[in-house]
Amino acid sequence: MTQRELSPEAQRALAEAEERRKEVAQRGLVWRQLSDLIGSASGSEFRKFAQGLTLKTLVTSANRHLADLARRYRLVPAPNTELGLLVVDGDMGDERRSVESLSGGESFLVSLALALGLASLSTRSTAIRSLFIDEGFGLLDLDTLRRAMSALDALQAKGRRIG
Repeated sequence: MTQRELSPEAQRALAEAEERRKEVAQRGLVWRQLSDLIGSASGSEFRKFAQGLTLKTLVTSANRHLADLARRYRLVPAPNTELGLLVVDGDMGDERRSVESLSGGESFLVSLALALGLASLSTRSTAIRSLFIDEGFGLLDLDTLRRAMSALDALQAKGRRIG
């Protein structure tokens, strides 16, 4: 029997059933996409996604601090890694290199910028008002030490406690 041979009531019921099928298929698509995003029952895919977003925000914040500490450098997420970082060296034609290639003083400044960036990510309910910096200043040359101290003084002037 073809659709033309169906009664008008049966054709209407068939059309309504087809419409419901399309709606259910559309809802199923949303759930399938959510399942693909979340991944396994442990949520590992979603966790990677959320960590990637947080890393991008952290890098943006750290780069603002790094501009005051060491204008030469900028951080970027490393491609094809979950949480890796590369340093972009402005004095070397924006060459991208591993953060492990930084000297002790440069490494200290990048770490300080990341710590300050992480403190900047705090929310109103979990504000980080105190920073404790243990070591690393002895690795800095006089000019870099002045810039680091100036950046920390500016934070202290904004109400942060620096120890």
